[in-house]
Amino acid sequence: MAGDAPLTCLYITLFLFVLEIGHVTADGIEVERARAPGDFIIGGIFPLHDDVDRKNTSFAPHVQPCIRFEARRLVKILGMINAIETVNRSPLLADLNITLGYHILDSCADVGMALRATAEFMQQGDCITSTCAQPVMAVIGASHSETSIAMARHLTLKMIPQISYSSTAVILSDKNRFPAFMRTIPNDEHQTTAMATLLSTFDWNWVGVITTDGNYGLSALDHFVSQASLRGICVAFKKVLPQSVTSQDIPSAIRDTAETIFKNPKVKVIVSFAKPAHMMDLFLELRDQMLRDGQSLELMKRVWVASDSWSTSGTLKGDLTLHDIGDIMGFTFKSGDLTSFHEYLGRLEATGPESARNNSFIQEFFTTLNSSKDSEDTELVSKAVTELKEHAYADTIFSVEMAVSAIAQAVATICRERECKTAGSVQPWEVLKALWMQEFKLRGKSYKFDSRGDLNLGYDVTMWRLEGGVIDVHDVVAEYHPLNNSFTHTSSNTAQHLFHLKNITSRCSNSCVPGEFKKTAEGQHTCCYECINCTENYYSNSTDMDQCLSCDVDTEWSPQGSSSCYPKELQFFSWLDGFAIILLTFSVLGILFTLLVSALFLHQRETPVVKAAGGPLSQAILFSLVISYVSAMLFVGQPTGFQCKARQVLFGISFTLCVSCILVKTLQILLAFQFNPELQQVLKRLYQPYVVVSICVALQVATCTCWLVLKSPFNTTRKLPTSLLEDCDEGSYVAFGVMLGYIAVLAFVCFICAFKGRKLPQHYNEAKFITFSMLLYLISWLLFVPIYVTTTGPYLPAVEMVVILISNYGILSCHFFPKCYVILFKKEQNTKSAFRKNLYEFSSRSKDSESVSGCSVSEKQSSGFHSVISVSSLSSPTADPLKPAEVTDCKNETSCTRLHRGLSTRKSLRRCTSI
Repeated sequence: MAGDAPLTCLYITLFLFVLEIGHVTADGIEVERARAPGDFIIGGIFPLHDDVDRKNTSFAPHVQPCIRFEARRLVKILGMINAIETVNRSPLLADLNITLGYHILDSCADVGMALRATAEFMQQGDCITSTCAQPVMAVIGASHSETSIAMARHLTLKMIPQISYSSTAVILSDKNRFPAFMRTIPNDEHQTTAMATLLSTFDWNWVGVITTDGNYGLSALDHFVSQASLRGICVAFKKVLPQSVTSQDIPSAIRDTAETIFKNPKVKVIVSFAKPAHMMDLFLELRDQMLRDGQSLELMKRVWVASDSWSTSGTLKGDLTLHDIGDIMGFTFKSGDLTSFHEYLGRLEATGPESARNNSFIQEFFTTLNSSKDSEDTELVSKAVTELKEHAYADTIFSVEMAVSAIAQAVATICRERECKTAGSVQPWEVLKALWMQEFKLRGKSYKFDSRGDLNLGYDVTMWRLEGGVIDVHDVVAEYHPLNNSFTHTSSNTAQHLFHLKNITSRCSNSCVPGEFKKTAEGQHTCCYECINCTENYYSNSTDMDQCLSCDVDTEWSPQGSSSCYPKELQFFSWLDGFAIILLTFSVLGILFTLLVSALFLHQRETPVVKAAGGPLSQAILFSLVISYVSAMLFVGQPTGFQCKARQVLFGISFTLCVSCILVKTLQILLAFQFNPELQQVLKRLYQPYVVVSICVALQVATCTCWLVLKSPFNTTRKLPTSLLEDCDEGSYVAFGVMLGYIAVLAFVCFICAFKGRKLPQHYNEAKFITFSMLLYLISWLLFVPIYVTTTGPYLPAVEMVVILISNYGILSCHFFPKCYVILFKKEQNTKSAFRKNLYEFSSRSKDSESVSGCSVSEKQSSGFHSVISVSSLSSPTADPLKPAEVTDCKNETSCTRLHRGLSTRKSLRRCTSI
């Protein structure tokens, strides 16, 4: 124990001598650094300067001096120092009696300088003399991905763990190439995904991208383009700026980028992975070009989506304001509590200038602030602390603190299992192993690196705001959650801050509304298109659809430019249709009139008028008309299979019965006017009324039976463009034509026969009415054929229904209504005496113009007289209407004239006056 006392005193002395500053290289250039002793040394590489002076063109190896000091980057170095001092005081290490030291170097944002620093870290463990510095167990850094990639390749040789606080290149997650690299932030895959999701949320699909050359910029560009493409976002232009901010190509690259932005006025949103210095120069160039062209500064406004590389820079050059630039939305890493860091800055301020004596970084900062050498020491320290607080970004400091905490937890885990204060007892790869295998805690929360060495905590989305002339970059308006790729607003107020962005349009073409689809011209971006209306039976139900969707044409339809499909309306000749109601009314009235006529004829069956109308045949005709009216009613309503079969068959058979009965009556007229005795005798023998009717009806029944058996009518659904038509398919249109043609032949025969008997006595003349009714029937059905063939739609059944009603009413009106009129209103004409008188007057008018008082003795007169007698017998009230007329002489006949034949030219004619 006595031997340990001097060693313990040595450690305490070394720890109190916190910083070792000033290291002169072989080139005479002083390299700034900060060191503190400890049991385990943690290396740190931070870009305190923005670049190196490349004026020295010597080919010999040399160290280039750093230029462009950045005070805001000093905050990261102080954050690491504070985190190490804090963890050394914590029970985690204090209980194990171990401490962490540090060795911090400036990379000057240059890969070469970073590699020199890395080589120095690796050489510290190679010395075998007692004067060698302690080996570095882990390295925190670097800031830029380009630098971290170069460092990682060297540190992997000795498996020294490297933890970066801001390098986001996706390639660094490849553990096959960089097994010792870890980071306390997500990689750019998540950031580019978050950016693409944000653009999609605001419906911005026409954007520009600005990035820097090198691994970080090009990798971020590739991943963003890939993610944007998945969400239908097109990149209008891509501009790559030189990596070095002091490159001679920067001015021309900035001018070219500004010109490209102005040439794309529709691009209102620009995503940038560039460095802060690049963006400040670009804003100035945009302003200058606008002023040179004499245009309003309003035209330069854009929405700038900033990556983590410059989202927290918060500075603008010249007299530019946020009002000139537009809106800047930044993605930053998750933030932590700055209380500990602010307390550390407070201790620095209390220490005063003494704090700069042991820290060359702070010393240079003081020198920069006191360039005029006229500030008091106390005032200078206060000014320095104030500026450091302004650049104290919670996200970066939090990332550095997590890196220190992870290393401290790994060291504590190793030292709990064995003694580790002896130099060389712990190797860097053991620290790396401990980092991978366990969680670490920071301010009560647990964290763990994933399988790719990343801490995927998500992002904060910030909006730059101007408060009191100072730009505030810490206004967090939303949080991004990578696990479910979603955003949440931090409060209702922040949602209102983002609301005005909804009114900004960044599209190559206007959105295609539902009912349209995008048509992209060959060779153009998919975001540049025309909006074309969907054709008939196609639709689009959302905006910007690439193609229209097809309707189910069997049951749906859509007009041109439709946003949805409409169900096809089921159409048929409905009972509720106005035209159907009219036709049904006529059908019902026809049935009612027919039944009334039938009842009247039955009541007046013994009167001359009824007998002259055919007697029993008139009842058969009336019955067939009732059936025909019923068949017409079957053409209304949604058709069924039975209805389709029944309506045509009922009409065909019933109307055939009607026309057959009328044919019998016309044949009687034909017989009455047949003056050839021999031919008349033949017709008399062939004339059998009931047989004729039966045969005519039987032929039609046979036709309809064959029709029903072989190819009967059936109900079908016809697919029309906008509707479904329930209709009857007649099955065999040949059979349908034969049925109608057969009735037409019978009607034509009736017409011819009735036409010859049109000069019968007026009061009982049926031939004229039969002629007119048959002519009406033939004309209506001749018109039906072309109308039926050319008509489609639900009113096709109405065409046939109208023709049937015309035919029925023609027969009812011509055959029965005149006789009903005589029966009801001319009763004096419905007597036997009136009949004889009418017959006599007709006989008198039918003789030649020469005046005679009796019958003519000539053959011509005899024939005429025979015909009169025949008509008299046909129309006699006492005659049987179903029997053919008899031609008789005047012998033994009462109520007729006696004719005496002789050779003399004058004969006397005596009329019989007795009845």
